Amino acid sequence: MRSTQSLSITLPHDMAQMVKQKVASGEYATESEVIRDGLRSLQARDAALEKWLRDEVVKSYDEYRADPTRAIDGAELKRRMAAHLRAFHGKSS
Repeated sequence: MRSTQSLSITLPHDMAQMVKQKVASGEYATESEVIRDGLRSLQARDAALEKWLRDEVVKSYDEYRADPTRAIDGAELKRRMAAHLRAFHGKSS
């Protein structure tokens, strides 16, 4: 049994050109390798998003449900985020 399947795809011209350039540069041996690597990146991104949702978002929601008094309103959240960004940009300057 084959472990691969042939597909015919249509790409916008700029994406098709990018695929061809990746092969021409020697970074990839074939156009299929470029597409497979892109799909692996998509899988990794999806897995990271799923992990974040499961590990962080669900955890935060569960913590809120356990003690709603710890919640902050939108204005306070914005204030904290702005302070965090100011501190972050101050460190990187």
